[in-house]
Amino acid sequence: MWTPVGRGRWHGRALTVWAAAAAHRGLLEPRPTPTREAAAKSRTLDRLYSSADRKEKIDLSRFSVENIRNFSIIAHVDHGKSTLADRLLELTGTIDKTKNNKQVLDKLQVERERGITVKAQTASLFYNCEGKQYLLNLIDTPGHVDFSYEVSRSLSACQGVLLVVDANEGIQAQTVANFFLAFEAQLSIIPVINKVDLKNADPERVEKQIEKVFDIPSDECIKISAKLGTNVERVLQAVIERIPPPKVHRKNPFKALVFDSTFDQYRGVIANVALFDGVVSKGDKIVSAHTKKTYEVNEVGVLNPNEQPAHKLYAGQVGYLIAGMKDVTEAQIGDTLYLHKQPVEPLPGFKSAKPMVFAGMYPIDQSEYNNLKSAVEKLTINDSSVTVHRDSSLALGAGWRLGFLGLLHMEVFNQRLEQEYNASVILTTPTVPYKAVLSSAKLIKEYREKEITIINPAQFPDKSKVTEYLEPVVLGTIITPDEYTGKVMMLCQARRAVQKNMMYIDQNRVMLKYLFPLNEIVVDFYDSLKSLSSGYARDKAHSVGKAICERLKDSLPRQLFEIAIQAAVGSKIIARETVKAYRKNVLAKCYGGDITRKMKLLKRQAEGKKKLRKIGNIEVPKDAFIKVLKTQCDK
Repeated sequence: MWTPVGRGRWHGRALTVWAAAAAHRGLLEPRPTPTREAAAKSRTLDRLYSSADRKEKIDLSRFSVENIRNFSIIAHVDHGKSTLADRLLELTGTIDKTKNNKQVLDKLQVERERGITVKAQTASLFYNCEGKQYLLNLIDTPGHVDFSYEVSRSLSACQGVLLVVDANEGIQAQTVANFFLAFEAQLSIIPVINKVDLKNADPERVEKQIEKVFDIPSDECIKISAKLGTNVERVLQAVIERIPPPKVHRKNPFKALVFDSTFDQYRGVIANVALFDGVVSKGDKIVSAHTKKTYEVNEVGVLNPNEQPAHKLYAGQVGYLIAGMKDVTEAQIGDTLYLHKQPVEPLPGFKSAKPMVFAGMYPIDQSEYNNLKSAVEKLTINDSSVTVHRDSSLALGAGWRLGFLGLLHMEVFNQRLEQEYNASVILTTPTVPYKAVLSSAKLIKEYREKEITIINPAQFPDKSKVTEYLEPVVLGTIITPDEYTGKVMMLCQARRAVQKNMMYIDQNRVMLKYLFPLNEIVVDFYDSLKSLSSGYARDKAHSVGKAICERLKDSLPRQLFEIAIQAAVGSKIIARETVKAYRKNVLAKCYGGDITRKMKLLKRQAEGKKKLRKIGNIEVPKDAFIKVLKTQCDK
């Protein structure tokens, strides 16, 4: 279990105060024997603080700019990026060759559990080719569309990419998206056809796809089996031959781009940097172009794939830098670092990520709010594509409205909070942002603009005060075998999509491009696409409202009076459920007699319940809201 930072600091101060008081009273002789727990904690701290000092520092000055190559591996999900990275690490002697080398660069627990890469990872490889020693800086990137921001940031530190394509599956949607990210960044692209050892592999067909879709000659493709290691050495040679060295100047003042960062409980922010000019070493005073704060460099080095301290980092190299940034707000992705009193023109940085999915996040217990706030701040350092806005709910208390790049991104962020920070949260149903063009002069004055963005459904303005509502749309690419084209087109039409393009990439596969309303695809479109079902109704408000009312009905405790649960769109009620009241049998004592006596008792009971309904309060249990608002219902 992780110890909260605040608690650890308080404990340290308490020991200091105790030691001072004990010394004054002469209680420190003889010195008390530390407990087993305290001794273990002391050894852990010693390892953390002195591990860098014990490691032999490497000299990176022997690598001239001409002998440096910075490259990324990009691909669709499950096309073999991480396996290829493992083989490259083995070939260069970075890691020992064993059967256990699987997803070596995937260091997060969530990555190993799901079998996907969600966080770009860096490794510096030392490779001897034709008598020359080369420094190859490799960045392994995610393949899922939800983590494309990780890919775009990684490409800023590179001059070329390996575009990996499965010899069995061929080009897929994220292959296309990642290619254009690299193409727009004007990087050298080396196509690598992987998994040629599979029974159904057809590398010749994939070569033709690459030539037709990307206009890359088929003779530039390298056919490999990353699993068996077949022809992987040819990939390293192509990296040296086809990817240019970085265009930098070591004699210029130091200038570096922060393209990623992590937070260490003891050492603060560890920044991953790409050096564009100059040199940096331990003891240098550097300045952040974003905050204008000055820091002293405590350690520099490269990832090999674990931290390997170095004497200095030189222009053209990719490494890490620790400079005592203790506050999570001081580490900005895209920031430019430079030497104190040697200011430089800041680098362009990165475009802000555009959140596509929003969800409310609340602590299960409000007493854990501060701990969860600290965990969210630290995790957003490592995942800067998440946007955070403070929010509150009458039922769930104080929390945040978080913006994510997709549904998988949201699930992984939540899983990392649980695994890395031991935080349990309530995550509400995901929604997409909308825009409203206001017609009310009062609202325009209140918001100070005519067009507003709505990320919380509770803040949706009434349609009588709005000229029009706008919803986000995305251009989606679908690649499918031609026998499923008809069913896929029917599914897209049912989701209000507009077809933009259709192209055969080979004899059997079709690439479709559609303009989709984001709300129609964000939750279950991929599952529907896989099952190729169709016939969804366009207006889902009634069915969704009814489902929520039914869930709330099952969750609310019964009262002595009837409870009406209604779902409304504006002022229009679209669904209703009723929680029946507990009812005493007032006729139990009547064994006969006139019917008017029975009716009188029933009428009196009804009047009492009507009066109680007016003055009665319903206390909604928190677990009822959790059942209603959770991302995936049990039904």
